[in-house]
Amino acid sequence: MLTIKVLGSGCANCKRVEQIARKVVSDMGIEADVVKVTDYNDIASYNVLSTPGLVINEKLVSSGRIPTPAEVATWLANALETA
Repeated sequence: MLTIKVLGSGCANCKRVEQIARKVVSDMGIEADVVKVTDYNDIASYNVLSTPGLVINEKLVSSGRIPTPAEVATWLANALETA
């Protein structure tokens, strides 16, 4: 099972990234645990300079922007191959 972390304070952009991640997981029919990370120290541990950030299986794949659903799907597919 994949672990997806949405890094951010809970702003509108962070919520949008979480929505996109959950929808892509659902559309792909995969098992994934989507976790919101709001603690600044936890976010900083991923070397994220600006939120929202997206981490898949402890690998930072996006930060400072809202990725497209197609990008998220590609990252998830890649993570599944290496899992």
